[in-house]
Amino acid sequence: MGGSSPRLALFAAVAIALAGCGQTARSQLSGTATDSPGASAEASPRASEGPLALEGRYERVIAGVLPSIVQITTRNGLGSGVVYDSSGHIVTNAHVVGRANRFEVTLATGGAPRAAKLVEAFALGDLAVIKVDDPTGLKPAVFGDSGKLRVGQIVLAMGNPLGLSGSVTDGIVSALGRTVSEPTNGESPGATITGAVQTSAAINPGNSGGALVNLSGEVIGIPTLTAVNPELGGGQAPGIGFAIPSNTATDITRQIIKDGKVTNTRRAALGVTVQTVIGAEGQPSGVGVVRVTPGGSADRAGIRPGDVIVSINGTPTPTSQALSEVLATLNPGDQAKVELLRPDGSTSTLSVPLGELSGG
Repeated sequence: MGGSSPRLALFAAVAIALAGCGQTARSQLSGTATDSPGASAEASPRASEGPLALEGRYERVIAGVLPSIVQITTRNGLGSGVVYDSSGHIVTNAHVVGRANRFEVTLATGGAPRAAKLVEAFALGDLAVIKVDDPTGLKPAVFGDSGKLRVGQIVLAMGNPLGLSGSVTDGIVSALGRTVSEPTNGESPGATITGAVQTSAAINPGNSGGALVNLSGEVIGIPTLTAVNPELGGGQAPGIGFAIPSNTATDITRQIIKDGKVTNTRRAALGVTVQTVIGAEGQPSGVGVVRVTPGGSADRAGIRPGDVIVSINGTPTPTSQALSEVLATLNPGDQAKVELLRPDGSTSTLSVPLGELSGG
């Protein structure tokens, strides 16, 4: 879902490729990096630490975390997952499970594939939980606090890129607070990810759903996307990957395990069904309101079918993707100033109290 031609440049739109199941899609990156609260001292090597000591830390982290990484195989491809608990729950990406309900799960440490079934997928945030029928010997990963991440921390990406089981790459946290959107394409249900962790650790098809790990051996993200450079024919842009923050992943996973679904998306919603409007010059010119949820935020504020949303809080919304990205940065209960183009050609700006996006 994108509104302008993607360019590979800082703070400009870039194309995005899904990193799991061998499926590729393009989308848009928006926003700038934002700082999060401080990180634990153990997550970064000491300045005096020599190369052999640092190498030893890598080895210990890999040996400790890799047994918690699995390969998830469907009829359409493969991806990665992270063991969440000893009951056999595994967190992964929604685009890894796709439309499948049954899977084969193989541990990075080897052994025969194990049968697993879908618990629930949260397409809006590209997360899913599956459950292994036989959890014997599974080692749950330790999930860290992604709110403590700092740009520059060393991180390791663990997964099954291109089917190479138990692969590990390293890099740093390149930026925080990215908003990344992916379109509906093939097995990808489409999603807008907020607060994404940008990393230079190499992420390739098959890595999706795996683990981004700090040097304390904590999972601090779920690798999901890589940037591609349209100016070079759509090839992957080296060193630009994105992961769903661990705090988001654990929040959604807990809800799915407890209730069988996501009961609190923590996402803002207008209460409208929309589609991108194409202007006279063939370019997106706004978001047309197709349907208004009766009694919802938009309905109470006076938004009607036929209206075209052109901006939210002063940020232009030329496409439905752009609208989703703006709403993803807001919270339920926030007041949003919605600028509208009415069917009669007049414009108006309404103050709309935002509702909560449904997890279904």
